[in-house]
Amino acid sequence: MLQQLKLAVSGAQILFVAFGALVLVPLLTGLNPAMALLGAGIGTLLFQACTGRQVPIFLGSSFAFIGPIIYSMHTWGPGATMFGLFAAGFMYFVFAAIVRWRGMALVNKLLPPVVIGPVIMIIGLSVATAASGMAMGQAGGKQVLPYETSLLLAAISLATTIVVSIYARGMFKLVPILAGVTVGYIAAGFMGAVDFAKLAAAPWFAMPTFHSPEVNWAAAAFMLPVAIAPAIEHIGGVMAIGGVTGKDYTKTPGLHRTLAGDGLGVCVAGLIGGPPVTTYAEVTGAVMITRNFNPATMTWAAIFAICMAFFGKFNALLQSIPMPVMGGIMVLLFGTIASIGLKTLIEAKVDLMEPRNLVIISVVLTAGIGGLTLKLGDFALAGVGLCSLLAIILNLILPRQAAAHDGIVEGQDI
Repeated sequence: MLQQLKLAVSGAQILFVAFGALVLVPLLTGLNPAMALLGAGIGTLLFQACTGRQVPIFLGSSFAFIGPIIYSMHTWGPGATMFGLFAAGFMYFVFAAIVRWRGMALVNKLLPPVVIGPVIMIIGLSVATAASGMAMGQAGGKQVLPYETSLLLAAISLATTIVVSIYARGMFKLVPILAGVTVGYIAAGFMGAVDFAKLAAAPWFAMPTFHSPEVNWAAAAFMLPVAIAPAIEHIGGVMAIGGVTGKDYTKTPGLHRTLAGDGLGVCVAGLIGGPPVTTYAEVTGAVMITRNFNPATMTWAAIFAICMAFFGKFNALLQSIPMPVMGGIMVLLFGTIASIGLKTLIEAKVDLMEPRNLVIISVVLTAGIGGLTLKLGDFALAGVGLCSLLAIILNLILPRQAAAHDGIVEGQDI
């Protein structure tokens, strides 16, 4: 009994670490935070079922889908967006099948750093305008909150996030987003920018509102390539937690099983109306600090996440966070995503003096930031989906000058 109590406390701590990023995605995209909590909890339990509860990983909302979800919600609506997110989960199954069949060699051939790097950069840069707009209190090109108040709140939340991420120590270093939202919200309360009426009117307990998906193949085709980046991120996440615990999870239970578990979580999240899930580096950091390698800890974190989805007051509190507070954090977050893409290119030593590499990166960045759209009748492909397709095709058809310039060794894990 004492052992289970310790695991439960550890699980609550894991959820605390993951919480800021977990609820940030639905708050930025207009989805229900309760469904994000429910999706994360169910997704983690499904992941554990697929892997025999051998890997201490928690699945939370994926940042890679923020831009695509915003675009899809505006273009096709929430029902079609949910169907697209459900379909995106199948990309993980494709990766799982490839890994089971050929190992990582084929994945590396199709998706070298020169492809992955710029695509990740587009995930962040394509929604940079939205981040700046929210920080200034703008929505849909209109000023919905006072400019001076908005900019001050954005600066407070951004500054807090930066200070915590750089100067904090121990567990506090793992929760910069949560710290930024908390301080920004408190400041907004003192400035009269928080509507407490809805919070007071919300029930203590409420059933989360499920949103049924609507079949839309254009939305599905748009979302499928987006899953490439988080699928690759998943592989890195599994290897990272293996480095912490000293176990090779790519062999036992196997990378194909972890990918399938993550994909199943993404599918379920889309079906119930939540954002897709992915492995969380914050949780890996918490595992490294606490040295608690027991996967049962993640089970408790998942159970707590599911329970919190049914607290009406809590979800009303999340939805009352002013837009500029979120905008200030987005300014850092989306830039960080772009920086990770740049880091991918640098670490792989991709040679930009080689014309093929320069062409791939240039075309992807211009098409992504410029909002290039491919329309074929009623079908449209844009954003990360189009950029991923362009990068893969260019990488396959453009001639290579020398193998040494590829920036990746055949068969080497990402």
